[in-house]
Amino acid sequence: MGFGLPLRTAPVRGAPSLPMSEHSTPTAAPDDNQLIAERREKLKALRDAQAQGKGVAFPNDFQPAHRAADLQAQYADATAESLEANPVTVSVAGRMMLKRVMGKASFASLQDGSLGTTGGRLQIYVTRDALGEELYAAFKHWDLGDILGAEGTLMKTKTGELSVKVTTLRLLTKSLRPMPDKFHGMADLEQKVRQRYVDLMTDDQARRRFIARSKAVSGIREFMVEHGFLEVETPMLHPIPGGANARPFVTHHNALDQEMYLRIAPELYLKRLLVGGFERVFEINRNFRNEGVSVRHNPEFTMMEFYAAYWNYRDLMDFTEQLVRDAAMKAVGTLELSYGGRAVDLTQPFKRLTIREAIFQHTEAGAHVDDAAWLTSALKKLGLSEEKNRLSTRTLAGLQVLYFEELVEDKLWEPTFIMEHPTEISPLARANDLRPEVTERFELYITGREFGNGFSELNDAEDQAARFNAQVSAKDSGDDEAMYFDHDFVRALEYGMPPAGGCGIGIDRLMMLLTDSASIRDVILFPALRREH
Repeated sequence: MGFGLPLRTAPVRGAPSLPMSEHSTPTAAPDDNQLIAERREKLKALRDAQAQGKGVAFPNDFQPAHRAADLQAQYADATAESLEANPVTVSVAGRMMLKRVMGKASFASLQDGSLGTTGGRLQIYVTRDALGEELYAAFKHWDLGDILGAEGTLMKTKTGELSVKVTTLRLLTKSLRPMPDKFHGMADLEQKVRQRYVDLMTDDQARRRFIARSKAVSGIREFMVEHGFLEVETPMLHPIPGGANARPFVTHHNALDQEMYLRIAPELYLKRLLVGGFERVFEINRNFRNEGVSVRHNPEFTMMEFYAAYWNYRDLMDFTEQLVRDAAMKAVGTLELSYGGRAVDLTQPFKRLTIREAIFQHTEAGAHVDDAAWLTSALKKLGLSEEKNRLSTRTLAGLQVLYFEELVEDKLWEPTFIMEHPTEISPLARANDLRPEVTERFELYITGREFGNGFSELNDAEDQAARFNAQVSAKDSGDDEAMYFDHDFVRALEYGMPPAGGCGIGIDRLMMLLTDSASIRDVILFPALRREH
């Protein structure tokens, strides 16, 4: 509809009273190539007219004074009689999403960047008498997707729809590509993320989702500052990748003539700042990990990491619980969420279980949870290979965490902190004083997925050096995700870092929860995709 082709519609009878029809269809359905060609011809005519001093093809001198959502809210209760008795002059601009041509009068719907209850849309009523023969004839050939500027007075139709009775109308941007089908939008999920700009213009829910994300990130920033944290920025190009067990992206710096790595985590730089005397720091950061793509993973993703001197992992859990609730309220206005059709209640205290306790609660392992031989056999039955997972060399705590990952993780629907991860897989975390084989570490699980990772920080420089050496040995043995030895970080610890706690929260996964999104691609504006051929 709206490609300059004749529409089968009823004539207007008397004063405007019909709402925008969403059922008008063109008499033919030409393919996109033909439609694009027709639109390019229309743009050529605009350029030719500009060359003759008749207008501008892409004008940039119209500034709307009003937004659709604001007008809809302000005049929701106004009557047609009150608007006629007390005219309200407005100017609006937006993309033409619907159009119904009816002889000497027409309706169209403009969509701007506001949302509200109407998706940022406002109906305009266009007549030949108000615009004149020439402009009205031109309007009839404008297309869906064109961006228009309109001035006029507010009115309400007999069906009560707020509209602008147009006195001035301008074509601001000519759209060269046809819009997706107005009823179904973009049905292809890959096309939705590859052409996010079209997804956003046609799907109100997509726009609401990313507005919620923006509110959550802004809210997190406000929450951190209110609690005395200093926002900082650390490098994204690292000479040594560190702060996480992950495979990095590798690049080369020409001027320095050295290999460098895209950041996999900001942790080691943020802890250097604790050494320097900043006692509470945070960074909302973009990280890059050269790993697989899934509904939960994207090669580049957003995290918020924060570090506080004189906190331990229990302080972190208390604070993280508050932070998640605050972000939920600011993003979506409720703590009683729904994800995939199941309730998620953030109002209740988050559960706290050790890995061992979680295995007891959610599996039939029973007393076998403390039997290394039984766990090894059970893991092999679950399909874990000795060669890849080095089952025979793992500690009891290491075997327990593997068993937990296989059988417990996806059962943790309500918010749950899982504590005491093995020292062998936690090279930056402080070991428990009474049980040195595990660390003062937690992971936050909701809907069976990890959302955060935090721990009491290791501030013993000699212990940290030994942990790094163990990681280097693991890398030499074929573990691509093991850490490098960071000599400068150890040197920083040798100056003395106060006891501290630090935590990282996955912003993308948090937004999946808050917006009930099944895939991480739904909450990242431009996720990684295979290049188009």
